[in-house]
Amino acid sequence: MTPEERLIETRLAGSVAAVRSLAEATTGAAAAIVAVRDAARAGATIFTCGNGGSAAEALHLAEELVGRYREDREPLPAVCLNADATALTCIANDFGYAEVFSRQVEALAAPGDVLVALSTSGRSPNVVAALETARRMNVTAVGLLGKDGGDAAGLCDHAVVVPSDDTAHIQEAHLVLIHLMLEAVESAG
Repeated sequence: MTPEERLIETRLAGSVAAVRSLAEATTGAAAAIVAVRDAARAGATIFTCGNGGSAAEALHLAEELVGRYREDREPLPAVCLNADATALTCIANDFGYAEVFSRQVEALAAPGDVLVALSTSGRSPNVVAALETARRMNVTAVGLLGKDGGDAAGLCDHAVVVPSDDTAHIQEAHLVLIHLMLEAVESAG
């Protein structure tokens, strides 16, 4: 077996294990999916946030809600809090990077809305601050987290923790959850 073949085999096995771990979290995952589905179908806004690869996944969820996943349907209100470079840089410059999401939640969200926060460690200060603000404002908090869930897990109404230490595998499992959320939203149509 070549080194490349070994790499492929090893990485695929890790990815499969991370996605399979969701089978042991079906109750929490189902509750998170229902929260997003019900809020979206009721016209509430779904806010998303994350850093790095999790930011890309947060953007993916928001754009699919506004656009579509598989089915043509009415657009649904969704805002990715890491998508506005001017808001991010203004808030980071004036208040600090830990406030880039929480300040936007405070400005834009209302009770009944949902914040979907992605963090592969559950310890990102800006994600934790956003979840704290969501809790204070009666915004439903959904966490797609990794490792042991970190500080973020206890701040979520619905936390789904992928128990892996590999960031890539956590993100791969999070993408499966995002697609399940979108499928639920569209099937509720």
